[in-house]
Amino acid sequence: MKLASFIYKGQRSYGIVKADGVVNLGRRLGDRFSDLKALLQGNGMAEATRYLNDAVDVPLDAITFLPVIEHPEKILCVGMNYAEKRQEFDQHNPAPTLFVRFPDSQTGHNSPVLKPRHSSEFDYEGELAVIIGKGGENISRDDALRHVAGYSCYMDGSARDWQHTWFTAGKNWRQTGAFGPWMATADEIPDPHRLAIRTWLNGRMVQEDNTSSMIHKVAELIEYISTFTRLSPGDVIITGSPGGVGKKRNPPLFMQEGDRIEVEIENIGHLSNVIMEAPAQLLTAAH
Repeated sequence: MKLASFIYKGQRSYGIVKADGVVNLGRRLGDRFSDLKALLQGNGMAEATRYLNDAVDVPLDAITFLPVIEHPEKILCVGMNYAEKRQEFDQHNPAPTLFVRFPDSQTGHNSPVLKPRHSSEFDYEGELAVIIGKGGENISRDDALRHVAGYSCYMDGSARDWQHTWFTAGKNWRQTGAFGPWMATADEIPDPHRLAIRTWLNGRMVQEDNTSSMIHKVAELIEYISTFTRLSPGDVIITGSPGGVGKKRNPPLFMQEGDRIEVEIENIGHLSNVIMEAPAQLLTAAH
């Protein structure tokens, strides 16, 4: 099952994605589960499956995609988690490298990704996103995948010239991370480490790897993170980017206004966004 969050005729909703459109679960279950995060928090996934065979309510081209989870309590990001990427950045620390994103740094499939006006080094990173379905702390890696609701694509846009000594400032500009188009439920992805992952910039493939190349696997990451913070349904773990990022190319390759950036992960989906310069009013609102 594939689940998406979206806007239709000005109303936020969520639903089951099919080839020809969306079954609107918000219309059916919205009185109890207001959004996809609430569905996960309320153990409503089994109830959602009752509508798998319903006819679609809305064609895909009539909706505006939102981030799969619009307002996660936590977005935990893993850096330097592919061998080629670690070599590019000359990283040797064996522990997982973690940083956070804020919910307002996200946007959905087919919506603009905003290039920060103060950055001239806006880089792409295609990543596998893990959506937590069952909360917990001190989760063992043997049990960890049972806590996963599903998987999605993420384009973890990075203002390299704002990362300084750490990542936070380079990762949290508004609408710099794209999340979608939808979540493939965990039952569709029995092994999250057998998935081809590719990124294209303006039709040119710039990253290509397989999630089997992750140094710290999904179960290990859940175990590690849940030792110091309780994971909740709807939390998102972004598992790191393969090599090939623009910062380490010769010459460097960064995203500019008008560029199209795409991330595809096997058996999950194809995320596509166009880069726009962040409008000046966002700067005004920030002050």
